[in-house]
Amino acid sequence: MEDSVSHIVYSKSVLEFVTVSNEFCNILENCGEYTRKEFIGIALKILPLLYLKAVVLPKTEEELADEFVDKVVDEDLYQHIQMLVRNKMGQHDDYLEVFTAEMQYSDVPLSANISEDLADIYQDIKNFIEAYKTAVSEIMNDALFETVGNFELVWGQRLVNTLRALHNVNFSGDDLSDEELEGEDGDKESNSEDWIISKMQKSWQEENDDLSSLE
Repeated sequence: MEDSVSHIVYSKSVLEFVTVSNEFCNILENCGEYTRKEFIGIALKILPLLYLKAVVLPKTEEELADEFVDKVVDEDLYQHIQMLVRNKMGQHDDYLEVFTAEMQYSDVPLSANISEDLADIYQDIKNFIEAYKTAVSEIMNDALFETVGNFELVWGQRLVNTLRALHNVNFSGDDLSDEELEGEDGDKESNSEDWIISKMQKSWQEENDDLSSLE
C-alpha cells in the first residue's frame, strides 16, 4: 500500500480537518467536565470551525473496492455520547426543526434534539478519526471519501441546525447554570474557551510544521 506524504490525505486542508475533528470529539467525550454555559460557549466556537474545515475538504475516489472502513462508533458509544450531551443541555436540548424533509408532510412543528444532532456528527467524525489513525493511505482515503459524502448529505445540515439552536439558547436570556455547579468562579468559562482555541491553533501550527519538514 502506498503511504506517500504526497497523497491527498496528507494535504493541508485534510490535516486541519483532522485537528478540529479530534478536538470536537474530545469536547463531546468530556462535556461532563464543563458547566452548561461553558459547553454551549465552546460548541458555538468549534462547530463553525468544523463546518469551515469540512466544506473545503478535497474530493477523492474510493480505493478499496472489496474492503471497508471499520466503524468504531457502535450503538452503545453513540447512546453514551448522546446521553452525555442531553444531560448537559437539560431542558434546552429540544428545539423546533424547519430544515427537514418531513416538514412538507407535517401540519405541526417538528422537534429535534441538540444531543442527537451532535451524536450523529460525532459518529461520522469519530469513525473518520480512527480510520485516519491507521496511517494507511487507502483506508484514510476511503474514510475521507465517506466523510465528505456524509457531510454534504447528512451532518453538514445538522451542524448548522444545531448551531442555530445553540445560538438561540445562548442568547435567550435564560438561566444556563447547572445547579450542582453554581457558585464556581465565573472566569472559568472564558479561560476554558480560550484554552480550547489556543490549543487548536497550536496544534494546527505543529501539523503544518511537521508536513513542511517532510516536503
